[in-house]
Amino acid sequence: MSAHTLPRSGRAFTETPLFAGLARLGYAARGVIYALIGLLAFRLAEGVGGPRPSQQGAMHKIAHEPFGHALLLITAIGLGGYAVWRLAQALVGHTPEYGRHSAMDRIGAAGSAVAYAGFSVLAVTVLRGAAGNSSAKPRQTTAGVLHWPAGRELVAAVGVLFLGIAAYQAYLGLSKKFLSYSKTGAMSNRALRAFTVIGVAGLVARAIAFGLIGVFVLKAARDYSPKDVVGIDGALARLLLHAYGTAALAVVACGLIAFGAYSLADARYRKI
Repeated sequence: MSAHTLPRSGRAFTETPLFAGLARLGYAARGVIYALIGLLAFRLAEGVGGPRPSQQGAMHKIAHEPFGHALLLITAIGLGGYAVWRLAQALVGHTPEYGRHSAMDRIGAAGSAVAYAGFSVLAVTVLRGAAGNSSAKPRQTTAGVLHWPAGRELVAAVGVLFLGIAAYQAYLGLSKKFLSYSKTGAMSNRALRAFTVIGVAGLVARAIAFGLIGVFVLKAARDYSPKDVVGIDGALARLLLHAYGTAALAVVACGLIAFGAYSLADARYRKI
């Protein structure tokens, strides 16, 4: 297959019903995961035990529901579909409903594709009953990287990356730029107002979560301390250590549930 055939083949795939179906299932799966993370964060704020408010915790929650294994399998497929959709955005740079994607969109899509492919694998791992603590692996990885040549600089770069993602999420939400990615013309005025509210709240809450992770990763690089590295569950849990932390965690939890609702709505309205 020639170098010119690959882009043509990729673009042809983005125009198939299978591609659209995988992408929309992916948004639905993302919505379910974030809504559950928000609900688990509420339980954490209330001091109730159970799965931690993370992607892995949400998947464990799904697995223990009636028909949980089947639901988790569908979630794994959906997250894989989302990864395929984002990879197509990155590699092809053009999709039927949205049109041409900018260079920044394509870079972000590439990172998102890698992350959600990992979440899909995690869902399969949970399904097989082989997953461990969600915060231990980042710490172990960071401990190893810190001992590399220029390891602290690499860890710091990851922290800056998380802060950059957080800033972009906040920009998308506060500027309402996210509306340009969805078929708002197909919504009623009432639906558009609701979609806008949950989109702004959800993206800002997600920005806070990513920003906290970035701050803790930078602290690990500065202090040469892998124990400071946390996932989304650890970042949310550390909110409780501050004044008004319970209230802050409850607000972020509401935002994450809103992001889940926004993603579920985008399963229908997203420009694929």
